[in-house]
Amino acid sequence: MSNFVKTLAAWGPWGIFLLAILDSAGIPLPAAVDALLLVIAATDRADAYFAAALASIGSVTGSMILFFIARKGGKAYLDRHTMEGRGALFREWFLHYGLLTVFVPALSPVPTPMKLFVICAGAMGISPLSFFLTVLAARIPRYFGLAYLGSKLGEGAWGYLMQHKWEILAGLGLLFALLYAGVNILERRRLALKREAAQ
Repeated sequence: MSNFVKTLAAWGPWGIFLLAILDSAGIPLPAAVDALLLVIAATDRADAYFAAALASIGSVTGSMILFFIARKGGKAYLDRHTMEGRGALFREWFLHYGLLTVFVPALSPVPTPMKLFVICAGAMGISPLSFFLTVLAARIPRYFGLAYLGSKLGEGAWGYLMQHKWEILAGLGLLFALLYAGVNILERRRLALKREAAQ
């Protein structure tokens, strides 16, 4: 697998496009897309944002592939992946927090679990458009942010991320809490307006 990743790396931005598809479709390649994007941004700044765009498109494409595989497999596919251990915990989180469990890991440049949440979204009948927009809204700032970081810090970009991973995770946790609170407020207002209209 490492030789295959090295081959894709030699293809530059188009290699990162294929790597992002494979990674998001379920093939375990932890942090490979992020690392390659930082390398491209550090060594060829002219291609940094083109590579970020292809990484975003590739990642959304791969995520949709996994989403529709889970959607076709339905409850049986979901049970196979989420009946025990960590999978069962992630399933409970998805039931409670919905697509926020997809958005925050998709946004995080620090490796965080996402694929089981994608499986939950597909198998539990979430709208494909809602899922698509959620992943896209997370991947664009993530990959363009990494391209900017790589072009500014060069080879030290990955080290910078790792040195600040706990601050990044804390910030993502705060973002998750704020978004969850906001979603709840909007939902309560929607239900209140619906009750008023029904009276």
